[in-house]
Amino acid sequence: MVVIDDEVQIRRLLRVTLESGGFAVRDCDGGRVGLGEVEFRQPDAVVLDLGLPDIPGVEVLRRLREWTRVPVLILSVRGHEDDKVAALDAGADDYLTKPFNGRELLARLRVMMRHGGPGDGIAVVRFGGVEVDLARRVVTRDGAGVPLTAKEYALLRLLVTHRGKVLTHRQILRDIWGPNAEEQTHYLRVYIDRLRRKLEENPKHPKLFKTVLGVGYRFEGE
Repeated sequence: MVVIDDEVQIRRLLRVTLESGGFAVRDCDGGRVGLGEVEFRQPDAVVLDLGLPDIPGVEVLRRLREWTRVPVLILSVRGHEDDKVAALDAGADDYLTKPFNGRELLARLRVMMRHGGPGDGIAVVRFGGVEVDLARRVVTRDGAGVPLTAKEYALLRLLVTHRGKVLTHRQILRDIWGPNAEEQTHYLRVYIDRLRRKLEENPKHPKLFKTVLGVGYRFEGE
């Protein structure tokens, strides 16, 4: 989940709310950074404010719609009908005014994601007996559900949507844990090990989640 909002307090509140709903969150305080994060993360959804300091939120939305159908929820203090119509016409999937109710926000996001699917256009990723339903956030192995934490799912989603590409330690840590965690490579070792134990046939000899020594990790599922 990418949150684009310039208010620190709102970003903190959204992080708590979204993480309680099982989402891994990356928040940004401006439109340019937000656009880059959406391109890199390919998130399940975007929460976007209209009053950004660098690029108007509606313009951010228009630029997103040039290349992705990722579900976008506008969250703004602007409650005038004209603002809502302009945002919806520009491609927003829903519109919620501040102050907001956390349960309503999560419910609206779930509805959007059921209707919209993941931002990269891939609905389901399959490899071996594993199936990752990116729209429903459900992972199964040989037909049985695989319980994943929010961070485990976020890491899995990042790797499978960049299949065959090497992602550096810093890229992954910044994306999943935030910019202050870029040196905490032990986080990655722990979570990669968890994914291997839950999804690899032989975790000690992984075929899916490959280590690129000194660089990062690559997902090689067919």
